[in-house]
Amino acid sequence: MRNKYEKPHDSVKEPLIHLVRRADIPVAKAWLIRLVCVLAGLLVCALFIMSITSLNPISVYASMFSGAFGTSRRIWQTLKDMGMLLIIAIGLAPAFKLRFWNVGAEGQILIGGLVSAAWMIHLGGKVPGFFLIILMAVSAALAGAVWGLIPAYFKAKYKTNETLFTLMMNYVALQLVEFCVDLWDKKQSHSVGIINGDTKAGWLSPLFGQQFAPVVLIAAILTAAMYFYMKHSKHGFEISVAGESENTARYAGISVSKVILRTMAISAGICGIAGFLEVAGVSHTISSLTAGGRGFTAIIVAWLGKFNPLAMSLITAILAFLSRGANQIASDFNFNTYASEILTGIILFFILASEFFINYQIRFRSKKGKEAA
Repeated sequence: MRNKYEKPHDSVKEPLIHLVRRADIPVAKAWLIRLVCVLAGLLVCALFIMSITSLNPISVYASMFSGAFGTSRRIWQTLKDMGMLLIIAIGLAPAFKLRFWNVGAEGQILIGGLVSAAWMIHLGGKVPGFFLIILMAVSAALAGAVWGLIPAYFKAKYKTNETLFTLMMNYVALQLVEFCVDLWDKKQSHSVGIINGDTKAGWLSPLFGQQFAPVVLIAAILTAAMYFYMKHSKHGFEISVAGESENTARYAGISVSKVILRTMAISAGICGIAGFLEVAGVSHTISSLTAGGRGFTAIIVAWLGKFNPLAMSLITAILAFLSRGANQIASDFNFNTYASEILTGIILFFILASEFFINYQIRFRSKKGKEAA
């Protein structure tokens, strides 16, 4: 018997709001959602600006645009920032596609940069410049690959937690860099300064008269290569299958352990190349700040880009613009660093939120008690 206080089943109302996971969404609609979220982020930033200052938000945005693209030099600075971040992100993409959570890019960048700096210090002026550059690039890639193979081996062999392992490797790399800097620094200032500033041995030669053109060119080449590797190669197919299900991969005759080792060697090797480019093509020095936190920012880029190198290019362009623009408004309007970073954070939050609306659909209860889209 039904309790007299119990409501009939038919009278129970459906929830007002349902979150329904989308089975699929057109690419054009997904990018439209991202665009709407970015515009919403800009609107919130405008409200933030008006609430703490008397400035016109349009003037602030014009300053941001000027900071990123106002002059030829600023354009190349923005392209350099974009290229460096993109290289690290495409390095992380195959590992993340495999569901190997490589959060050790910071350490892999540092190791690649450290090896490059060591060759510059000890062989600068003693071997031909072209040979030195090749040696630095190859050594940086190999050093990064070895640094990534250590956690990959333990993951493949003993099923260790790769997230903690690669994270801890960052701290080992950081201390190793600090040790070498102290060893090379004769003045004990904890900085080796500009390496080979007089001879420029080990420096990447400018292209088209632009210092950062080699970085941008290499980033473009690596992006195209990674796109074809992930989309059109046998190895890319194996990464996709093993990332979805290890059991399915084994049933298909794929060696999951081999895929883990190979993929992490490629992933960490590319991050090592990023370290080489930072030392040889950008800062020409090595320190604990060489990675600059980009290894963690690249995780966001890879995730938002769905591990698609072409989509990640757009994400890095937005982040590079925001970073350069934030620095400019801090200078033009006497904003402190924190205020300008808040603007960047707000827009980045809305970019992240766009992924929620791409993956989920909000449905409301209709008047008849049925769900309405």
